[in-house]
Amino acid sequence: MNTDVLVSAAIVTYNDIDCVPTAVESVLKNTKKYPLKFYVIDNNSTDGTADLIEKSYKVSVIRQNKNLGFGAGHNIALGQQLGKYHFVINPDISFDSDVISDMVDYFENNSDVIMAMPKILNLDGTEQKLPKERPTFKRLFLGRLFSSVRSEYVWANKQITTPTEIDFCTGCFFCIRTNAFEKLGGFDERYFMYLEDADLALKAKQLGKVMILPQFSVTHMWERECTKSLKYLILHIISGFKFLFKWRGKLK
Repeated sequence: MNTDVLVSAAIVTYNDIDCVPTAVESVLKNTKKYPLKFYVIDNNSTDGTADLIEKSYKVSVIRQNKNLGFGAGHNIALGQQLGKYHFVINPDISFDSDVISDMVDYFENNSDVIMAMPKILNLDGTEQKLPKERPTFKRLFLGRLFSSVRSEYVWANKQITTPTEIDFCTGCFFCIRTNAFEKLGGFDERYFMYLEDADLALKAKQLGKVMILPQFSVTHMWERECTKSLKYLILHIISGFKFLFKWRGKLK
């Protein structure tokens, strides 16, 4: 193990008992090259998630007394010991290689990169087409109606085979330099859920490059709650307007 670089990672959970053990096991089993500080931040789950993780794995479980949301939950990690690089990981992520160490090596060799995500795969191994362009009204709202707009937003027709700069770095799995994460103040907590990742990525681009690294990959059990639930659709719309108001005049 290379002890020169400490790495940290955090998962925020809320009633994720069915999937979070797989994510935790992926991190613990496969992160071999660098020492790791690993936090599971539980947003007051009622399904026993925190108890299960605390009993079953050697991780630091941080319990909250209410559901803080995604960004505010991850910001709890800023008050803990973090490594030189910090990974934000969804509870529905899995992988079977040392992708964390591989990405750290990339950062170590590319000092101008501030934030990066790997290729995100579906359960069947196909690539998940997630947003990569900066959100605009057209992309956020008309993309629901017109496939051509959505395709532009997620680069559906592009084959990304080499490290490439992007505007939107998905919150389901990314790495950020901890000094940048701290300088930026973490996630903007005005977003309860959705677009806090795009917001952070655009702020990070003021400090350096935000990248997708297609040579590395993780699997994401993509639920797309906002397409199935009125509650999550409303949250997505609210976050969309918050984002557009904050970045008005700065988006093209």
